[in-house]
Amino acid sequence: MTAAATSSPGAFREASLLGRPMPTDRLRGWVVTIVLTVLGGIIRLQNLGYPTDKGTPVFDEKYYAWQGWQMLRNGWYEDNPGFKWTVHPPLGKQLIALGEAVFGYTGWGWRLAAAVCGALMVLLIIRIARRLTRSTLLGAIAGVLLICDGVLHLMSRTAMLDIFLALFVLAAFGFLLLDRDQVRDRLAIALREGWVTSSDFGLRLGFRWYRLLCGVSLGLACGTKWSGLYWAAAFGVLMIVWDASARRTAGVAHPWRGALRRDLLPGLWALLVVPILVYLATWWAWFASETGFSRHLFDHWQLIFPPALRSLFSYSADVLEFHGDLVTKPGEAHPWESKPWSWPMGLRPMLYHFDNSTTGCGESTCVSATMLIGTPAMWWLAFPMLGWALWRMIGRLDWRYAAVLVAYLAGLLPWFVNLDRQMYFFYMTPVSAFLVLGLVLSLGHILGRAGDGDERRRTGLLVVALYVGLVVANFGWLWPILNGDSITNGHWQAELWLPSWR
Repeated sequence: MTAAATSSPGAFREASLLGRPMPTDRLRGWVVTIVLTVLGGIIRLQNLGYPTDKGTPVFDEKYYAWQGWQMLRNGWYEDNPGFKWTVHPPLGKQLIALGEAVFGYTGWGWRLAAAVCGALMVLLIIRIARRLTRSTLLGAIAGVLLICDGVLHLMSRTAMLDIFLALFVLAAFGFLLLDRDQVRDRLAIALREGWVTSSDFGLRLGFRWYRLLCGVSLGLACGTKWSGLYWAAAFGVLMIVWDASARRTAGVAHPWRGALRRDLLPGLWALLVVPILVYLATWWAWFASETGFSRHLFDHWQLIFPPALRSLFSYSADVLEFHGDLVTKPGEAHPWESKPWSWPMGLRPMLYHFDNSTTGCGESTCVSATMLIGTPAMWWLAFPMLGWALWRMIGRLDWRYAAVLVAYLAGLLPWFVNLDRQMYFFYMTPVSAFLVLGLVLSLGHILGRAGDGDERRRTGLLVVALYVGLVVANFGWLWPILNGDSITNGHWQAELWLPSWR
C-alpha cells in the first residue's frame, strides 16, 4: 500500500474497501479468454456424436434425450414421462431439445447444448478467476484446468442436466463477485465525498443489477434441478456477510444492523423472490399447455392460488416424495453408487458406456468405454485445498477463499443429510468449477506477489508451470476413457488406477 493511501484514515479506509485494482490489460485478458474458450469448445465438440448405444443414448441420457425430443414434438412440454415421473424441472430438457432441433435425434443433437454450456463455463471461470486473483495469468490457468477436468469434460459431452446446473451456479457466483465489487465502489465514492457515515447504519446502496442477475441465474439453476436451492441459500448468506463487512470497512457505526436494515429485504427480493419467479417462468410451456403431465390435477380456485399453481404444487409434492423414496434397498445397490465422503477425491467414478466388441485398436478385441472420472492431478488435491482454504478464511480472513469454500461446500454437505438416498458421483459436477478456483487461488500463493524477488517469482512460476503441465498430461492419459476411443484391453486396465475405479 502506498504512502498516499495511508496518509489519512479516510484514504486508508478507501484503499481497504477497493483492495487490489483489476489488471489493466483488458485487451489481453479478453484475447486470452476468447482463445481458451474456443479451444475448450473444440475439445468438447470433438467427435461429439460418439459413443452411442447402437444409435441410442447411453446411461441416463436415455431419460433426458427422449424427454427433450418429446418437448420438440409437443411444444416444449412433456405429456408422457414414460418413467413413472418427470422428476426434474423443464429447463435443462428444453436446452437439450434446442440441440435436437438442429441435428435431430442423434448424438450430436442431444449433446450439443451440453457442449456449448461446457465451453461457456471456460469463459466464465477465466473471468471469475481473473477477478478473484486480479491476475490474467491465473485466470488463464483456471481456464486450462477447467478444460482438463475429466468430470466437466465428460458431462459437457453427455445429455444430462448437471452441466446446465453447473453453468448457472457458476454464473450466479460470478454475478455475486461483481455485486461485491460494485458495493465497495459505491461505498468508496461516498467515503471520498464525506457522506458514507451520514447515518449510523450507512447509506442505501441503490439498485444492484448484479445482485438481480445473480438471482436470475439461481432461478435458472433451480429450473434445471432443485439442488440449485443449496447455492441460493449459501450465496444469500455470503452476500449479507459481505455487505456488513463492506459497511464496517467504510466506518459505519453499526455495520451488521445496517446490513440487516438496508440490505436484507432487497437481498431477499433478489435472491428469494426473483429466483422463485424465474423458476415459475421456466414452466411457461407447461402452464400454457392443456395436456402437460399433471397440468390439470386441480381445476378450481382455492384462496389466492389459481388451479395451474395448485396443480404444480401437487405435482412437485409427488416429485419430492419420489426423491424421498429413492433409497438404496438392501441387496439392490446400483453398481456405481457412491456416498459423498468419496466424492472430493473422486474415489468412486461412474462407468457410462462400455463395449468390448469394437475394432480399430490393432488387436482382435477392443474396448470402448466412457467413465466419469475427475482428473486425479486435480481431484486428489481436494482435501489439501479445502484445508488451506479453511485456514486462509479463518486465520487470514481471506474473503476469496471464504467465497470458494462456501460455494464448494454448498454442493457437497447437503448430501450428508440423508445417506440412505441413492447418490452418484455426477452430483459433484457443479462443484468441479469451485475445485478449480480453490486450486488457482493456491497456485497464486505459490506464484508469489509482484513485489517478491526475481528468484522467488521464477521458482514459483516453474512450480506452477510444472503443475499445469502435469494436469494436462493427466487429462491426455484419461482422454480415451473420457471419449470412448477404441483401445486394447491392456490399455483399458492401465486406465483403472484404483480398485474402486473397477
